[in-house]
Amino acid sequence: LVGREPNRSAVVTNVTETHLHSMFEAMAELEGICARLSAERMTVDERRALELDHRGSMRLVHSGAEEEYAAHNTEFHTRLYRGAHNDHVFEMVTQTRARLAPFRRAQFRLPGRLAKSYEEHDQIVTAIIRADAVAAGQAAYSHVAIVSDASAVFATAGE
Repeated sequence: LVGREPNRSAVVTNVTETHLHSMFEAMAELEGICARLSAERMTVDERRALELDHRGSMRLVHSGAEEEYAAHNTEFHTRLYRGAHNDHVFEMVTQTRARLAPFRRAQFRLPGRLAKSYEEHDQIVTAIIRADAVAAGQAAYSHVAIVSDASAVFATAGE
């Protein structure tokens, strides 16, 4: 991450485990909001596209295509953010996601993580398709909490 102070140059900063945890905690809340609002606000076409894209990602899981799945994962989460139909929340969640991107991508190197991610996404998609806002929010929050734990393995490895 890069820190910037007024009238000073940018400086690469170290991310402490505490700060990383706080960013993931905020991300879990924001993703929960997005999933909940998506369950309430997504159009029929948006729900269909989310489900089809999600189902299509199973081939990436079966082939162990980490890079391709990481790209799919970004698209999947962006669909959730857009599906919330709230520009301010979209701005906050995409900014937070950008700061966490290196840590989130690392998780896919863990054995079995692609399949687990797919299963977690499946819970989110199922709840959104059913318009179950509470279940969608809880599933998205839990998903990011699991991602936080998986990503922390790599973030703290160098400490």
